[in-house]
Amino acid sequence: MSVDLTPLFEPRGVIVTGVSTHPGKFGFVTLHNILTCGYEGPVYAVGREAGTVLGRPMLASVEEVPADSADLLVICTPVSVNEEILVSAAAKGVGAVFVAAGGYSESGPEGIAAEARLASLANELGLVLAGPNGQGVVSTPVGLCAQIVAPFPPRGCIGVASQSGNLVSAFLNLAEQTGIGISRSVSAGNAASTGLVDYLEWFADDPETDVALCYIEGLPDGRDFFERVRQVSTQMPVVVIKGGATSGGQRAAASHTGSLASDDRIFDGMARQAGLLRAPTVEAAFDTAATFATQPLPQGDNVVVLTTAGGWGVIAADAVTAHPDLMLSALPDDLFASVDEILPLRWSRNNPVDLAGGETRETIPDLLHLVAGHPDVGSIIQLGLGIQGNTAALTRSGPFYPDHGLERIVAFHERQEHLYATAAAEASAANSKPVLVASELATAWPDNPMVAAVRDSGRLCYSSADRAIAALGHVARYAAWRRERT
Repeated sequence: MSVDLTPLFEPRGVIVTGVSTHPGKFGFVTLHNILTCGYEGPVYAVGREAGTVLGRPMLASVEEVPADSADLLVICTPVSVNEEILVSAAAKGVGAVFVAAGGYSESGPEGIAAEARLASLANELGLVLAGPNGQGVVSTPVGLCAQIVAPFPPRGCIGVASQSGNLVSAFLNLAEQTGIGISRSVSAGNAASTGLVDYLEWFADDPETDVALCYIEGLPDGRDFFERVRQVSTQMPVVVIKGGATSGGQRAAASHTGSLASDDRIFDGMARQAGLLRAPTVEAAFDTAATFATQPLPQGDNVVVLTTAGGWGVIAADAVTAHPDLMLSALPDDLFASVDEILPLRWSRNNPVDLAGGETRETIPDLLHLVAGHPDVGSIIQLGLGIQGNTAALTRSGPFYPDHGLERIVAFHERQEHLYATAAAEASAANSKPVLVASELATAWPDNPMVAAVRDSGRLCYSSADRAIAALGHVARYAAWRRERT
């Protein structure tokens, strides 16, 4: 039976201990973030100073909190007082405790013993215990940012569970950059009581979460994790990045959260059997989760590459051909004939479909809808957009704008970029197929009108064809894994 994490992610009120007026202390930062990001429930500050902090009265102890007014406690106090605080919190109706404080199993034998006592006490009191040595918890549906750092990400459907707070921050920062939002996030810390798979199980039943993004250093019970996460994978995709894959990484993991990193080859085999999608980097993991969050699952592995110029298509063809879960098939005869009717004779006459600069006002939107509508096409990679937006920007910044008819052509270029991005999203939605737009402008010039329009459509603009295809490969593999089990 999965752990009920509702008090952690949707608390009716929050208590923060260890609060002081020092703006650099964890208690102050946590209180500030909770009060800043839109949480509407009651918030209580507990600390040793008298007076107020951030407009809230400072309470001397948890005993001063009204009964049954808060069910989440965030602990920023030292190890020596935390067990006593747990007892008081349980008596006040608290159901979940997040321990940001360190000094537990990551710090040596005394810390290991203290962590065991804390976990045992929480279990005895019926409390959900997250942490210790964790960064915090975020829940965008209720405006909750109960963590010791920034940022507070946009709302979305990606749930993050991580054994590293820094990795949580990385994923939240990428959410901020791309606009692909987060539903819940939690830094599991030492995971003394509540482990990664507990969070994943809760995410799987959470209507706000469609895909999980998970960073793992070590698993105390690999068999239990495997059996449970395999069931989670049948409900939603789980994207994993694994730390401690080398001897150096394993030593770092042990000093970081006290984790004993598992054998990488065993983990890799387990991940494949359980339907997990293992990504090699932070960026690749986020790309993959964002693809699941914003694109439909493909019904097949055939990929058609559409490009406005040849070089991008060649690179993409290499990446698709090299990927074990994707195919770059020749265009079906009927689709070839239809494409040939709307493109000039110089088009590539192959897959990738290279327009060779032959696009007109409606060519790209027409092509997107045509190809996406064919039953033998599983997904589309769209390349070479953003050129007109680049031209418009240089024209705007030059000494001849807006004279010489330049204002009109700049407006046209910018409208076309919006048209292309909108058409990609519409073709995908209308045909329930992934259509991924990739351009280096996603990072080189995020304000490019095409990149902005892709973001406004609620989708990710990938920074290269390689990254788009890597993410699509994970999605295709998961779709095939799911089909085998239905």
